[in-house]
Amino acid sequence: MEYIKNLDWLALADKLVMPVCILVVSLLVGIFLNGKLQDKLAERVQNDDASRVKNIFFHALQGLPISMCLIIGLYWIVNTSSYLPEGLVRIFSYLLFAVVVITLTRVIEKTLSGFISWKIEASGGETASSSLLHTIFKTLIYASAALIILQEFGISIAPIITAMGVGGMAVAFGVQETVANIFSGLHIILTRQVKINDFIKLSSGEEGRVTDISLRFTTITPAADGSTIVIPNKNIAGAVITNFSRPRDDVGIVIPIGVGYESDLDLVERVTLEVAKDVQRRFDEYDPNDAESKLHPAVLYQEFGESSINFWAVLHASVYTKQLKIKHEFIKEITRRYREENINIPFPIRTVLMPEEVNTNKINFSK
Repeated sequence: MEYIKNLDWLALADKLVMPVCILVVSLLVGIFLNGKLQDKLAERVQNDDASRVKNIFFHALQGLPISMCLIIGLYWIVNTSSYLPEGLVRIFSYLLFAVVVITLTRVIEKTLSGFISWKIEASGGETASSSLLHTIFKTLIYASAALIILQEFGISIAPIITAMGVGGMAVAFGVQETVANIFSGLHIILTRQVKINDFIKLSSGEEGRVTDISLRFTTITPAADGSTIVIPNKNIAGAVITNFSRPRDDVGIVIPIGVGYESDLDLVERVTLEVAKDVQRRFDEYDPNDAESKLHPAVLYQEFGESSINFWAVLHASVYTKQLKIKHEFIKEITRRYREENINIPFPIRTVLMPEEVNTNKINFSK
């Protein structure tokens, strides 16, 4: 811009003293008012049972008095400093516009982010705490604000958008894996089929509790291990997922058992249910007297096997992490009780009957 090149900066040193003083005073007043406003808002929110809506606006308005005072100071400089050259006044005008746009963008971003987080958390998960959704949302809003500022400065944004499009395509071909992971992570969050703190199992074998969904990876922690598993988002999006936390947190535990054909099936069912209820009561939050509970165990006979009558003992764990302990204790206890009740758990036996008149010596086994 030619008018900036023609400015005599040494001659303007004295003329800039007043604008600088105005900006400094505006900044100090803004800091003072911001502290007072934050104290007042904090008291009201605290006295109003920490209303979520008020909390959202409370965080969105933090720092707003500082920006408003700077806007007032810049407006004062632009409209009252007639002694300043046109080029310098235009610079202050650009700065004023930039501060206004950034202030509005910041308030809008914090407000919308707060409401989005609130709605996602209200849907039953903690996906709002993942970094991916917030990163994409903030990037889009602030990029739009930057383009608006550049347009006001007289810089054509059409070449920038074109260059970004062409460059984006070139980069996308070079980092296909990264782009696939990013969009897969966005798909996971928006569909809400997997949320933070859900217990999942992938068709590839990995299972555990989801601890984070980041820009490229999803982190899960196995139930019986202190380590973590980091999985690319595209692998999760393309896998068959078993979510043990949906639609309820309780998990069914199916244990196949077989008893001998001579067994009294009514006795087997009664003993099995007694053991299952006792194990769930001792190692979980199960109440046998609660008729409306969905955690009652069951015995379901399935088939006549080759050497046993097979059935399922179906137990329940209130959360995924308790299933291993419940299964462990049930197997020990059911084995002990079956022995006390003389209930036989047979193992496969094959008996080959050979007719007496068959002479095995005459059989040619070489054929």
